[in-house]
Amino acid sequence: MTQGALSAKAALAVGLIITQLFVARVAFGDSHKVLHWAGCGITKKAFMAELAAAYEKKTGIHIDLKGGGATAGIRETADGTVDMGGTCRMTLPETDSHELEVELNPVAWDALVVIAHKGNPVSNITSDQIRALYRGKITNWKQLGGADKPIHLYVRKGRISGVGYAIRQYLFKDSQTDFVTQYVEPSTGPLEKAVETDPLAVGMTGVSSARKRNVKMLAIDGREPTYDNVKNGSYGLYRPLYLVSSASPSPEVKAFIRFAQSEEGRAILRKNGTVPYLDAANLMKKMVIYGFGVR
Repeated sequence: MTQGALSAKAALAVGLIITQLFVARVAFGDSHKVLHWAGCGITKKAFMAELAAAYEKKTGIHIDLKGGGATAGIRETADGTVDMGGTCRMTLPETDSHELEVELNPVAWDALVVIAHKGNPVSNITSDQIRALYRGKITNWKQLGGADKPIHLYVRKGRISGVGYAIRQYLFKDSQTDFVTQYVEPSTGPLEKAVETDPLAVGMTGVSSARKRNVKMLAIDGREPTYDNVKNGSYGLYRPLYLVSSASPSPEVKAFIRFAQSEEGRAILRKNGTVPYLDAANLMKKMVIYGFGVR
């Protein structure tokens, strides 16, 4: 066999190996093209699936989405369990010093909303009634203008979940307030699903994810939680939604955050009924500052 023939045969063998490696890579996935995200159920339900799908179509990079809540979004990013996270609360280093090791990148505005079963006749609740409800002083729908039936108040487990913490700070000005109820859910998704199916249910969640559920959103003090009312600040219980990154994020994470904050990403948020952060950045000047005195 000539030297040229040997060279050609070797080249063919190398080519076959490269092809096999490529096929294997496609079959089993390229780990370098997957980013792992965990965190706030409201952010996940509101727009992350759509944002991730658009980004994958644009770049080929898949975003693996996992819930777990705002605390998981912050702490799992801090310890490197995931590449990035989502949170609907600020960092609380008083509860865990590792929360100092992340950066919060604002992408959207959300607002707390009271949700009830779709068939519930009650359409408005006051701030004072919400406080009485969570303290166990209002226990019957008749006290809110509804039927003479018991109220099933659904709440999130723990005091520092995104929604639970915001309720305590915005409505009670006390992060240690205990909610009086037996209906406790581990995360936002199960809470929202419970309200969908329980005719006597009531709870609070984020308007961004509530819009995608078969629930009734109540006005608070006569203010409807509409897109425009959140955007202009007239519906007062608003707060930012953040993408969480490490203090030194990878180029891939930086690129995704830039995409989420870009006009292309913001258009996806608007289409899903969520106010992009940069569309109403002036709200930060008016926002109630919260997060102090946490234990």
